[in-house]
Amino acid sequence: MVTARARPGTGQISATRFWIPASSRDFWVDRLAAAAVDFWGPEERFGESVVSLVDPDGLPLELVAREGGAPREPWAQGPVPVEHQIRGFAGATLCLNGYEHTAELLTATMGLRELAAEGSRFRFRVGDGQDAATIDLHCRPETEPGRMGIGAAHHIAWRTTSREAQLEWRRVLAKAGMDLTPVLDRNYFESIYFREPGGVLFEIATDSPGFTVDESPTELGTHLTLPPWLEPRRQALAARLPELRLPADLAVTKSLQ
Repeated sequence: MVTARARPGTGQISATRFWIPASSRDFWVDRLAAAAVDFWGPEERFGESVVSLVDPDGLPLELVAREGGAPREPWAQGPVPVEHQIRGFAGATLCLNGYEHTAELLTATMGLRELAAEGSRFRFRVGDGQDAATIDLHCRPETEPGRMGIGAAHHIAWRTTSREAQLEWRRVLAKAGMDLTPVLDRNYFESIYFREPGGVLFEIATDSPGFTVDESPTELGTHLTLPPWLEPRRQALAARLPELRLPADLAVTKSLQ
């Protein structure tokens, strides 16, 4: 089990980005300051305003103020006013020693579109409309390789709709020279894994069978559910998890047990 702190560097996901409404940047700056959360920015990047911070475990996060409609309905009972709520994932940034081979994989093999370049950053888009997300490649050859640990995102997960589509992706990626795992049963989905040329771990996972395979939709998130092979470790795993609480205005407290 990983217990050491991560060392930021190349071959890692250097930021996970969340989309906030363009008009909400100042709200979030004030909210972070009021909560005594350290942050950097705002700074302009690819025509968007970005506020950077780290979570209590050191995981790098970014709030991206972006124009356009919301891809998801806001949570009306949430602790943040609806008009300022996070709207979804805006993408991720990969820190790499170089970028050409990763860029070729993303565009020629995986079908992303290159959007723009700013200095040592290169942006690519996946998807269409309001569900589109971006992947940034940040080329930093002067940086030492990163080390996985607490405060680092483990991998980028790409979604595919079926096992048949997943197997076709496996064939295409193997033909492109990627070294892939076999299909792995994760109980709630099936996965294949490979490392892109810069060293970041990629996963392609199926939608099915989904998280309702072993509990009803009304029970999702109310208790700790484990796949069969982790059940023998339930007590040890639960002991390491923080208590999760829903907002007080919902008048409900749930613990993982």
